[in-house]
This record gives sequence, structure tokens and C-alpha cells, in this order.
Amino acid sequence: MASAADGVGSLGAEQNHLSVPVSDHGAWATAMNNLGIMPMGINGQPLVSESLCIQRFEPGLGLITPINPMMAGISLVPPPPIPPDMPVIKEIIHCKSCTLFPQNPNLPPPSTRERPPGCKTVFVGGLPENATEEIIREVFDQCGEITAIRKSKKNFCHIRYSEEFMVDKAIYLSGYRMRIGSSTDKKDSGRIHVDFAQARDDLYEWECKQRVFAREERHRRKVHEDRLRPPSPPPIVHYTEHEAGLLAERLKDDLKFCEATAVLYTWIDRGEVNRRTANHFYSMIQSANSHVRRLMGEKAQHEEEMERAKETFKNALMAILTQFEQITTVFTAATRQKAWDHFSKAQRKNIDMWRKQCEELRTAHSEEIMGIRREEEMEMSDDDSEENPCKRLRTENGVCDLASLREENDSLRWQLDAYRNEVELLRKDTRGAGRPDDDHTLTHAHTHSSEAQIQLLQQSMHNMQQQLLSLQEKLKIKEAELEQARDEHRYLEGEVLTLRDKLLGSSVEAVDGINGELHEKGVNGCVPALFLSRERRSEVIMRGGVASEKEALLLGIISTFLHVHPFGANLEYLWSYIQRLDTKVSAGELERLMVRLPSMFRQELSGVGATLEKRWKFCGFDSLGSA
Repeated sequence: MASAADGVGSLGAEQNHLSVPVSDHGAWATAMNNLGIMPMGINGQPLVSESLCIQRFEPGLGLITPINPMMAGISLVPPPPIPPDMPVIKEIIHCKSCTLFPQNPNLPPPSTRERPPGCKTVFVGGLPENATEEIIREVFDQCGEITAIRKSKKNFCHIRYSEEFMVDKAIYLSGYRMRIGSSTDKKDSGRIHVDFAQARDDLYEWECKQRVFAREERHRRKVHEDRLRPPSPPPIVHYTEHEAGLLAERLKDDLKFCEATAVLYTWIDRGEVNRRTANHFYSMIQSANSHVRRLMGEKAQHEEEMERAKETFKNALMAILTQFEQITTVFTAATRQKAWDHFSKAQRKNIDMWRKQCEELRTAHSEEIMGIRREEEMEMSDDDSEENPCKRLRTENGVCDLASLREENDSLRWQLDAYRNEVELLRKDTRGAGRPDDDHTLTHAHTHSSEAQIQLLQQSMHNMQQQLLSLQEKLKIKEAELEQARDEHRYLEGEVLTLRDKLLGSSVEAVDGINGELHEKGVNGCVPALFLSRERRSEVIMRGGVASEKEALLLGIISTFLHVHPFGANLEYLWSYIQRLDTKVSAGELERLMVRLPSMFRQELSGVGATLEKRWKFCGFDSLGSA
């Protein structure tokens, strides 16, 4: 620091009210540089060149007013980077009436509270008892323009600056020990603490700025929305006979048809149609309908243009692919030993690289052409499915087996088309592989390899066709089995409904009574049509028996549940209980099981009117007692 002090001269003679005498210029320059205040007029090299000095300030002044870091032009001289882990070394600051001594660098830095929004006021505590407002202003006026100082009798004060960035410079002085003059009295010294202060004026000004920013943002957003909002539609004229005649003429014009239909729709929606104007509206509606044929013709024309464009694109791709194949044949001829030996090493490397690039591009174009062919075949298959509504209905039903078989069928068909395209390309290569007589051996070998590839591809095509035929047969078998299963399902549903009607129509006791009466009538010589023999009753009982272990388990659970509910339970309550045990059981399955066994379960009606409810009761013990 001494070397820095030797190179610094004295201050200029002309000084304003901000200049103070400096005894140690090096310490003062370092402290002001840390504060962000630039010393000017000092002999030696200035910190900033004269070409970059801010105007309106004379170079002979001792100090300039604090500079806002956000001002334009300040970024031209960026501050030197400071490592984050490097501590800031503070120097002694000499003022006119006092001296500021920095704290021990080994001590932790002074703590500060959270900065309030819009803070322009700082709290300064630990002032000497003999510190006056002039001394405080002399020290803190270096950080910026002070608008107010509120000093207390208890050795602290509040200082309000004109800008927010000045507070940061004042915070830098926190931790310094102030000594007035050269006195050693305790009343003339004190360790100052500078911290952010929360003032109502700062908060009010900050809120006002925020409200201004919010208003500007709302205005900017509104202007943007108004710019993006579509223009309002033109107003619809009221109906008159004159306007109706003009509208009829505009409906006949193709260019004004859209606007005319909007007006016609509005008139009809307003209720302008009555007996007097019905003929006018009918003629206008007829004019609107006459455009249907025109629109369909335009649609067909556009479709034809699209098809022609597709065909042109496809032909262009085929021509490009043909040229790629010709270039590939050129590279193939160049790589043969007859011509290959005459090229240099670099030329061979370039030719090999060009050949690989050409083959990659040819493969990509061939795949693109194959994709176009697949799309055409898929469109044709879609047309076939539209012509066959039964197959489309089965596909919509979501039969997994049929869907998977069809997907496999389509994939095999696409692979077969790919093999066919490769065979065609190989045949073209074979046709164009003719060479002079001196190159007959290589041509024969190339032709032989091409023929071998063709045979392998043909064999794979044959295998794919066999798989395709087998899959089609499996598909037909699956469809037949599905139809048969549906017929059986419908038949079983009819049988279940018939048995339910029979079981609900009569009970076992009534059947026994009627059977006895009919038996007596049969003995007397009568043969009734409703006679139920013992064999028929045993058949009915066998039909109502338990068919599987699952039904037996459900039967036991239902019997136990209804036995502990002597007044019965509805079907929903019983189903919700069984759902906890087996979620696959449906309410209809429970109902069919209980209907099949009338000797164990009985359905009764309880309640009147809106409270009418069907309840199932367990009557197995009653049936055993009666038996």
C-alpha cells in the first residue's frame, strides 16, 4: 500500500463542498474505490481515462458525486473480477472531522437484516456520543445524496438517500470504528453498525412504482390483445324486399357466396320468414342449394389434382432411383481390378466414400417408394373393409384373436412386397450387368451371385406365401368358432329365460299337488297335457342343481349370508358383499343361481309404492322340514 501512496499526488486547489483534505491518499483511494466512488484530479494515472470521463464534471474537482452502476456507459469499464472466497480488505478512511478505522479482518463480517423492498433508508448505530449531525453527514455524504437525517439521543440515527443503490455503499461502512478528531475519550469514539431500515416512505414509494409498472403492463397487454383480436364482422342489414333482391344476386356469385349465406342465415334466425316472404326465402335457399353441385365438382377436381401430383412425385422418385442405380453401376465398374489398379490411394479412398454415400441414398429412396406403395395398399385394404361391413363390425367388437391375426397377416404381406421389390431390383442389376469379353469372368461371378440371391428371395417369398395361406385358414376357422360360440350363447340365454319363467310360475309343492290330481285323472282314463311325471320332475331338479365347484362355493356363501339376515336382503346388498371376496362375480350370475334353486331361496316383495323392494330369503330349512 505504501507504493500506491507514493505515486499519488496532492488534491487540486479548487475543491467544492464535497472535497475533504486527505492525509493518506493511497488509503483514501482504496476506500473510495471499494465504495464505488472514483477519485479524480489526483496526480498520476487516473482510474478511468479522460476520454471516458462523465461530462458536466471538471477534472480539477476532488470527488465526483456517486455514480449509478445502471447508468449508460458505465459498463464500458467493467470492474476487475474479485474471487468469491477472497476477503475484502478495508483501509483507514480520513475525513475532515473524524477518522474511520476498519475492524479486524479475522472477525466475521457485520450481519444485516433482509433488505426491505424499495429500501432507501439505513440505520446507523454505535455512533460516538459527541457525534453531531454535521459529522454524520460528512461521513455518509460520500455514498450519495442524503435527503434526510433523523438523529436520536441514544447514539443512533436514520439516513435516507435519494436512490436505492446508495444504500449499498453506506452498508460498506458497517463495522468501522469512528473517532472524532484525535481524542481518546470514550464519548468521541464508537463502532458504527449500518443496516437496512424499514421506512414507511420507502415502502410507499416502492408500492407507487409497482402500481405504475402494473398499469403499464396492463396497458401493454391490452394493446397487444387488441392488436391480436380479429376484426368484428360487418353488421347484418335488416330485411327488405330490395335487400332480398340484392342478396339473391349475390348468392348466385361464387365470390360473394360466403357473405351472402351469412346474411341469409341471420335473417332466417331472426324470424323474418312469414307467409308473405316465404317465396323469396325459398328462392334464396334454392340458389344456395345450387352451389352443392359446384362444390362437389371442385372437390373432385382437387382430388384429381392430388392424385396427379402423387403420381408425378412417384414417377420422379422412380427416375431418381434409376439414376442412383446407374451411378452405383458406375462405381461398381470403377472398383473392378481392371480400372481400380490405375487409381491412386487418395482417389480410391474418395471413390469408395462416394460409393457408400450413393448406396445409402439409394436405399433411403427405395424405402420411401416402398412406403408409398404400402400406403396405397393400405388405402385399398380400407376400401375393401368398407365394402365388407360384416368384417368391419367384427373388428370393432374388439376380438383380440382376430385382430392379432390380421396384424400378422398385414405384416407378412408387407414383407412379401419388400421381397418382391428387392427381386425386381436384382433382376434389373442382372440385366445391366453385361460387360466386354475381357471382363467375362467377373460378370459371370456377379451374375451367379445375383441368381443365388434371387433364388433365396424366391424361396423366402414362397415360405411367406405358405405362412400367409395358413394364417388365412386359421382366421377363417376362428371366425367360424366365434359365430358358433355366439349361437350357443344365444341358445343358452333362451334356455335360462325359459327355466326362470317355469320356476317362478310354480313351486315344488304346487307341482306335487297338480301331479297327484292329474294322476287320479289319468287313472280314470284321462290323459292331460300338463301331466308331470316323476321322471320329468327329476329332470327339472337336475337342471337346477350345482354345475361347478364355483357355484357350490357361491351357494354356501349366499346361504350363510341370507341365514344371518332373517328378514331377507336385496340383490345389490348381497352382490356388494360377494364383490369383496370375488370381483369377477356379477349380479346377474347370483340372480340366475338363486332362481335355479327355488327350494332354497325365495323372493318376496316388501314395502308399498315408492318403497317397494324385492328381497331374497333363505328357505332351505323350511323345505327340509316339509320334506
